[in-house]
Amino acid sequence: MRLSLFTIIPAFIILQGIISYVNSQELKVEQEQQISQGTLQEDLYGESQGTKESEDTMEVHFLEVGQGDATLIICGDATMLIDCSVEDYGTKIQNYLQKRGITQLDYLILTHPDSDHIGGAPVIIQKFDIKQVFMSDFVKDNKFYDKVINTLKGREFSWITPQVGSTWELGEARFTIVGPAEKYDNPNDSSLSLILTHGDNTFLFTGDTQEAAEKDMVERDGEEISYDLLADVYKAGHHGSRTSSCKEFLDAVNPTYAVISCGEGNSYGHPHAATLNEFRSRGIKVFRTDEQGSIIATSDGTKIMWNCAPSETWQAGEG
Repeated sequence: MRLSLFTIIPAFIILQGIISYVNSQELKVEQEQQISQGTLQEDLYGESQGTKESEDTMEVHFLEVGQGDATLIICGDATMLIDCSVEDYGTKIQNYLQKRGITQLDYLILTHPDSDHIGGAPVIIQKFDIKQVFMSDFVKDNKFYDKVINTLKGREFSWITPQVGSTWELGEARFTIVGPAEKYDNPNDSSLSLILTHGDNTFLFTGDTQEAAEKDMVERDGEEISYDLLADVYKAGHHGSRTSSCKEFLDAVNPTYAVISCGEGNSYGHPHAATLNEFRSRGIKVFRTDEQGSIIATSDGTKIMWNCAPSETWQAGEG
């Protein structure tokens, strides 16, 4: 039987689609293995930032931990972990740290007591020596919060809620607590927020802080005890939800980059289209763990280098 050109071309297009799908699935598997095996992409995407040199480099690892948050910061011999995702990721985060020879943490910061931020914390508390534990003062009545408290007590680790405006050292870097600016009746707005400075480069972390609390931070910006919210890299609040990253807050932060931590196909629809549209309209370059796996930013105090290029899909999780 002879095949016409009109028969061959559609078949070829279908075959290309199958190959593309298989390749994308293989890439996804490889990205999921990064956090359990501790492997990293070596290619760096970089753009100049600032003009000042620093003695040590600082690495900020935005870990791919599904629908949750976990960020590892390494500056010289100093280490900090911000949040620990859900319970199932505790051991994976442990493996990621141990692959880098990390046996202790200078800081463990649990921004607020939601399960997608503290669920994996008991494993980390049990497996690592920790010099300082920071926690939100919001008390949540759930088994995850109770397990964190009981594990801390079992290791005889103390914890504090740091004051807004207080500054702490992390190797050659330092970080300042910038939130919560007020007292709130919900865990999200009670999130510990901090701005991390390394040379001329700055990174802002706000947990799940939402619009009302963001505006309170903006109002305190510039007060005698407070801080400057300007940041090169903004860890997008609340996984890229429309309830965070309000216009007034983004005006104050004015980031070059935003990193969104969320799970592929999550039930919340994160990141929301409204947030992505706001980022895009401002020319903010977006990285996202649901598409790119673990994302690593390296600062030398002058410029920020990345292990991958920014996402260009602008695909909302809402479908």
